[in-house]
Amino acid sequence: MKLTYSGKTKDVYQLEDGHVLLKFKDDVTGEDGVFDPGANTVGLTIEGAGKSGLRMTQYFFEKLAEQNVPTHYINADLDEVTMTVKPATVFGKGLEVICRFRAVGSFLRRYGAYCSEGQALDAFVEVTLKDDDRQDPPISKDGLAQLGILSHEEYDVLKQLTKQISEIVKAEMADNGLDLYDIKLEFGRDPEGSIMLIDEISGGNMRVYQDETYIAPMDLEKILFS
Repeated sequence: MKLTYSGKTKDVYQLEDGHVLLKFKDDVTGEDGVFDPGANTVGLTIEGAGKSGLRMTQYFFEKLAEQNVPTHYINADLDEVTMTVKPATVFGKGLEVICRFRAVGSFLRRYGAYCSEGQALDAFVEVTLKDDDRQDPPISKDGLAQLGILSHEEYDVLKQLTKQISEIVKAEMADNGLDLYDIKLEFGRDPEGSIMLIDEISGGNMRVYQDETYIAPMDLEKILFS
């Protein structure tokens, strides 16, 4: 097992059989000790955060598999806090795809002249480049194509999968009396070149509220699995 990448919230290992092992950490993104799923830096360490994130990720990836949504997931080991996945090739240097159901976070900061905080959005999908130095700039469908990152056809697949996955997560939250405001997803190409969901689905990459009260990631996991 060879360490190939040490990320903010996960370490990535190459396995001898060609698969990849993700080791979840207790580090979460944020600033000044406050959690923020959209932040570009590790803001704090919360004991048990890695296992909590993996438990949610395992649950949602297995739910997506039941609905034949393509993902990189193979299996998970909660005791070791690891997940085995298929190898993936990212788009360019990496993309983040956000599906927004409410106007909050960076969306509100950019477009606040045209909307109010918490205003309902119709599964608004936006794509940003993973680039910490440039604050993860948003990019359009045409921009992705002209820069050779993603074709128009691939963008359409990406958008369709994002909406499908996000609606599945949103429905699960609603069943538990929760409201999904937004969720951040990542995609890549499988060895055959098809688009699949990668990374994780956990409280660390979504904003969830209950009666307009924000639910922290580990509290969210407890609500879902209590």
